[in-house]
Amino acid sequence: MFLSVFDVFKLGLGPSSSHTMGPMTAAADFLDLLRASPAKGAAAAVRVTLYGSLAFTGKGHATDRAVSLGLLGYRPADIEMAEAERRLEDLRVDKCLVLPGLPVLAFDPESAVAFDFGPPLPGHANGLVVTACDGQGSPVLSETYYSIGGGFILTAAQRDVVLPPSSDAADPRLWPYPFESAAAMLRMARDSGLSIAAMKRANEAVSHSEAEIDAGLARIWTTMGGCIERGLSRDGELPGGLRVRRRAKRIRDQLLAEQGSNREQPHSVTEWLGVYAMAVNEENAAGGKVVTAPTNGAAGVVPAVIRYYLDRCVGADPARVQDFLLTAAAIGGLIKHNASISGAEAGCQGEVGSASAMAAAGLCAVLGGTPEQVENAAEIALEHHLGMTCDPVAGLVQVPCIERNGIGATKAVAAASLALRGDGSHFMPLDNCIAAMRQTGEEMSTKYKETSLGGLAVNLPEC
Repeated sequence: MFLSVFDVFKLGLGPSSSHTMGPMTAAADFLDLLRASPAKGAAAAVRVTLYGSLAFTGKGHATDRAVSLGLLGYRPADIEMAEAERRLEDLRVDKCLVLPGLPVLAFDPESAVAFDFGPPLPGHANGLVVTACDGQGSPVLSETYYSIGGGFILTAAQRDVVLPPSSDAADPRLWPYPFESAAAMLRMARDSGLSIAAMKRANEAVSHSEAEIDAGLARIWTTMGGCIERGLSRDGELPGGLRVRRRAKRIRDQLLAEQGSNREQPHSVTEWLGVYAMAVNEENAAGGKVVTAPTNGAAGVVPAVIRYYLDRCVGADPARVQDFLLTAAAIGGLIKHNASISGAEAGCQGEVGSASAMAAAGLCAVLGGTPEQVENAAEIALEHHLGMTCDPVAGLVQVPCIERNGIGATKAVAAASLALRGDGSHFMPLDNCIAAMRQTGEEMSTKYKETSLGGLAVNLPEC
């Protein structure tokens, strides 16, 4: 098993990796499929149907907007929002797609995206079907896609033969350290004498030069850090109709005003940690540029803990941020391979729980933890998110998602600290904890898996 650090941490667009980035990528992929198809000449219109969680919370997660952007040829990593907004407005007026290599295709973003609230498609809770039709409305080409979390997508055919996405599908013999479990990871670390980050880097070096790895990791952290700063500098109301206001800037300003005074509490360090995470997820909720870590809904945890490490930890070294990211990606890859990072499959334990485990592992590593202590840190953080539901109010990533990232970051630091106080030996292995998360997700009611049909989403203030 190998999942690249550049797949775990992807540059993307808010508010959701599974509901925004995945459907956008699927729509863009369909354009390429249509260009290569003999049916291209007969195509006159495009329509899209959303199923399962994509239907139930698609409006709140801007899935219909994401599909429109994908059909305009945009992909999450390279979208330029000012230009994209102009083209979206033109699309609303003209109701057609004029794209290179394709005939003019009718597409009304208000009516050509259907929300099917019936049973989900069989392959995954997040399914969509993109169809090209002829002038009489008869289908000439259709493809089913599943958005499986973290911005990853699979076609129905790939899902049916259990093909993992991207570099997961490569022959494991290509990688020097192809661990598929935490137990194997620790065994390889003992045998090689290498850290988890060093093994991960060696795997990356099969397909990337050292310069590319360094540049890619630097870009990830630069983007994460920039997202924190934007979130700390902006206030106002978040979109979506809940009238939720940004709080990160106000809290940051309060903390700065209290520094050095007798009003500053000992736990202000924890407040800074939380505000970093909230800043990122307020940006995500506003549809801004973020890095999946491993998803958009959990994008604030890892950058918040890295910022905490750099600003607050004794002996912090900016050069070690790369080791943090590589270690975190190794843990995220294990969770994705053996369970799920999708809220629609596993609830929020699969999103914020996974992010907290990744951040705990990364922090433990850069603070000098052994591979055994790193594995312990990840297990502690994940264990204490087990059973967490995904119940976004009104299908928006605002309540409880923004605060939940702050708490997930706090748990990550506590888990790393606890692991560093031990020798790495512990009762519950990370592999078993991941298995428990998978089983809990499988048995969790769909009401609590990103459908907004249960939990906080249906228990709202009456005023």
